[in-house]
Amino acid sequence: MTRLTEKGRGIRDMFDRIAPRYDLLNRLLSLGIDRRWRRFAVGQLAVPEDGRVLDIATGTGDVALEIGRQTAPGVKIVGSDFTQGMLVLGRGKIAESPYRDRIVLVNAPCESMPHPDGIFDGITIAFGIRNVVDRQKGLEEMARVLKPGGRAAILEFATPRNGFFRAVYYFYFLRVLPWLGGLISQRSAYQYLPDSVLEFPDRETFKEMMELAGFVDVKVHDLTGGIAAVHVGTRAA
Repeated sequence: MTRLTEKGRGIRDMFDRIAPRYDLLNRLLSLGIDRRWRRFAVGQLAVPEDGRVLDIATGTGDVALEIGRQTAPGVKIVGSDFTQGMLVLGRGKIAESPYRDRIVLVNAPCESMPHPDGIFDGITIAFGIRNVVDRQKGLEEMARVLKPGGRAAILEFATPRNGFFRAVYYFYFLRVLPWLGGLISQRSAYQYLPDSVLEFPDRETFKEMMELAGFVDVKVHDLTGGIAAVHVGTRAA
């Protein structure tokens, strides 16, 4: 397994520290809209009744649980995350859910996943790809473990296209969000969030990265005025 870089270890340790407040902050900072975004992303998959789905950067398991809700009882789900603190909390949530027999959690980074080639029918990753230090390698790993014809749905924050909406969005992300996050959790973590969003590639560049990794028919769906976007690609045959 590939060892984490110093930057990767720093990101992992930060998420370990904020894990106990992570779900609460997500709900507060997005006003609950993130749940709708996750539902949309999972809905982009096309999973057979006996299929397998991988949720990368699963955190405390919200997307893995949504996959369970949207898919047939025979579908098996693997939630993967490089942050042990998130997985500990996720195990508790999953154990109390009706999908507990269908979900398994694995501690692994996106760039080096312990899965055989071509084993999954679908992959999701929500608000996690910007935290992958080597994003191109992470995308290549997703393509590797997907079956030909399988889909990946990547949900991430984006920059609104509308100028006025973008200005409001920047004010919220750069001013309000770190302050609000600091009241409840660790301010530095919620300063990292807007910094990582602003550093993330634009829609067209990220589409090209997915295509380079082996995805075809890549489409981008803007959500809530372009605050977030779902990038959907199919593993080439």
